[in-house]
Amino acid sequence: MMGPAALRVAVVVAVLAGSLAMALPSAEKLKALAGMMKMEHQMEQQRSTHWGVNLTTTEIIEAFGYPTEIHHVTTPDGYILELHRVPYGIAGNSENRPVALLQHCLLCSSSDYIMNTPDQALVYVLADAGYDVWLPNFRGNTYSRAHAELDPENHDFWKFSWDEMAFYDIPTSIDYILATTGQEDLYYVGWSMGTTTFFAMMSERPEYNSKVRAMAALAPVAYLDYAKGPIIELAPISGELDTVLSLLGVGELFPSGDLMDYLAETFCDSNSTYADVCYNFLFLIAGPDSEELNEEFLPVIIAHTPAGSSVHTINHYAQIILSGQFQKYDYGTIGNMNHYGQSTPPLYNLSAVTAPVGLFWGQTDWLASPEDVDHLARELPNVALNYRIDKDQFNHLDFGWCIHTYYYVNSHVLDFFSQF
Repeated sequence: MMGPAALRVAVVVAVLAGSLAMALPSAEKLKALAGMMKMEHQMEQQRSTHWGVNLTTTEIIEAFGYPTEIHHVTTPDGYILELHRVPYGIAGNSENRPVALLQHCLLCSSSDYIMNTPDQALVYVLADAGYDVWLPNFRGNTYSRAHAELDPENHDFWKFSWDEMAFYDIPTSIDYILATTGQEDLYYVGWSMGTTTFFAMMSERPEYNSKVRAMAALAPVAYLDYAKGPIIELAPISGELDTVLSLLGVGELFPSGDLMDYLAETFCDSNSTYADVCYNFLFLIAGPDSEELNEEFLPVIIAHTPAGSSVHTINHYAQIILSGQFQKYDYGTIGNMNHYGQSTPPLYNLSAVTAPVGLFWGQTDWLASPEDVDHLARELPNVALNYRIDKDQFNHLDFGWCIHTYYYVNSHVLDFFSQF
């Protein structure tokens, strides 16, 4: 029986053969086809598929010798979230370990905090430093595609934005974690959307400030006035795309699956002929920093990310770009009246975020620009640390994916938490 790799080669060869049949004379056709078959064979032989491509978050963690647990919790609106736990590090268990909650970014999952070796990735670093580490997964991603009543195949399942993640997902996760561990509060790490939702949660549910000892905001996003890159250029048509997709019954975007596994192996492996295409695509999204690109882990990163989310969640960020406001989801005039009792979406109140916040930002981050982080810092009432990463080029994805995450980011997160 033909294996997946061989099948892919066969498909490529078949497509190429069909194209060549129409374009080339017989002798040239055979010569070109033989050459392409040889090239594909060589690429397949060179491709060193990373061992983590087909493993889950907990399986990757366990492969490095760390203990894991899988937990599930149901939000008040019925979404079943999967949480991954690393209760202690390599040295073993100990009593009364402080809790650290790590909340992932847009289109990400718990896996994005483990995309490096144990001496670098934040999950392992925190566990070895004495923390009880928890990795919740937002509704709709690879690990949280379940609901008490709705099926992901049902468009109604996807009728949420990061508003609901802020109001339901994070508070539900915090309450469950504190109840399970017996702790009164926890440390919170957010990356990108994990920061957006934290700030929105505290605006709507300020009682959770007392449950967070300190918050480390990696590549924090509340404002996007100075964001740049090709993705930003799509913002003006995002509303129309959302409407069209909704009419077509499409509520999910960029789920993880076989296609992403194939792209990871074909284009993002360091031995692939197309590796530079993959790398440059990431730089176009997040900003430049070729020195810290983790080529070794990139195939497993791309196999796990994107991990899927709702159309509304992505459109919500486009609305922030267009409005210049940190606000709730805009359903249009009539929809806003139904949801909020007013024609425009309400603004989030950043002055309600009273827990100590550490801001960690990069100079060449195109999605959490220095100017937008400065705007955020001026509105937060308790900024305990405002830290520019000590590197002239450091982009949005480097906070979890770069080679030297311990030196540039995680050692400073540890130092920050040690003050509280």
